[in-house]
Amino acid sequence: MASTAATATHVGLDVERIRADFPALHQEVHGRPLVYLDNAATTQKPRRVIDTVTHFYEHDCANVHRGVHLLSQRATVAYERARTTIKDHLGAADSREIVFTRGTTEAVNLVASSFVRPRIGPGDEILITGMEHHSNIVPWQLLCEATGAHLKVVPINDEGELELDRYAELLSDRTKIVGVVHVSNALGTVNPVKTMIELAHARSIPVLVDGAQAVPHAAVDVRELDCDFYAFSGHKTYGPTGIGALYGKREHLLEMVPYQGGGDMILSVTFDETIYAEPPHRFEAGTPNIEGAIGLAAALDYLSSLGLDAVAAHEAELLGAATEAVLAIPGVRLIGSAEHRAGALSFVMDGIHPHDIGTILDSEGVAIRAGHHCAQPVMQRFGISATVRASFGIYNTTDEIDRLTEGLHKVREVFG
Repeated sequence: MASTAATATHVGLDVERIRADFPALHQEVHGRPLVYLDNAATTQKPRRVIDTVTHFYEHDCANVHRGVHLLSQRATVAYERARTTIKDHLGAADSREIVFTRGTTEAVNLVASSFVRPRIGPGDEILITGMEHHSNIVPWQLLCEATGAHLKVVPINDEGELELDRYAELLSDRTKIVGVVHVSNALGTVNPVKTMIELAHARSIPVLVDGAQAVPHAAVDVRELDCDFYAFSGHKTYGPTGIGALYGKREHLLEMVPYQGGGDMILSVTFDETIYAEPPHRFEAGTPNIEGAIGLAAALDYLSSLGLDAVAAHEAELLGAATEAVLAIPGVRLIGSAEHRAGALSFVMDGIHPHDIGTILDSEGVAIRAGHHCAQPVMQRFGISATVRASFGIYNTTDEIDRLTEGLHKVREVFG
């Protein structure tokens, strides 16, 4: 992940050609051309993804696995090929280490239920950070309530960076897992997850990484990180909604109990005994989101075709330009100024509620996010209730940053 301090001159992306691939970008909002800067919430979808999902419904619509007819066989091949695509994109060793989920939220819940719960008891600890999305907080709270374990939290400093000294101190013999976000959705901070994994592993503590905001912006190699689990969501990575994936080390998945029961996660069922399927199918009960998985693979192929280094360089340039432009507006204060950031810029304006800012920007055709970003503890840490968040993707341009700043100047004019 690139630092915003760098002035990226190597863009390497034909942004106009990329924009042509995204139908939703070519519309007007309130009579103005759409500027979409809400990519951390969800991304727009390229024609390749839309066509892939449409092709499935028009030609290959059938349930996967066990079908002897041709449509089922084609659907199964495409579905399992998608698993291999995700394996390759994350640098995993084996496609059997990839579990399809509804998204990062379900992936975290799966790990909490199937991996951690059988290993945890009263007085044990789960360690997360102060910048987690609610999806990497609430499942652990539920588990602690059910087992008598304790949730510990690594604090963040005024720049929006983790206090690594405190992290090292909080690791203990009672820690059963570490859950850490790779890139903060609320601050854009890129966390030193490799260092954190090494420190945890030195004490034989497994680590789950929330990669929902990392995979869209740069290359991720789970073997190089040596994480135990890594989760991400399709819709934040130019893919469909309702689909995501969990990477888990093979040895962990083999030990884990099923997350849900039903069809496709079994080898045999009698009234006396059920024999479960091998991972990953053990954790994919019921009819899966077939078209979502196939569409996600198409999205990752599209992203890879652009060159992930070029993607990271382009977005670093955008983030640097946006930071400079927004800070030049009177009354603007950044929330989170970490040395290493990616994808998102969060800020407030003195005396103006973020929802009012978002409403005025929307009237100018600029889509941003205003709120707590499912990260209320982050807001509490900085003594605020909400921020304005502009988040960037492969199709955004410096001209759109100009539209953002023009809109913010209008906000200042309206409120004086």
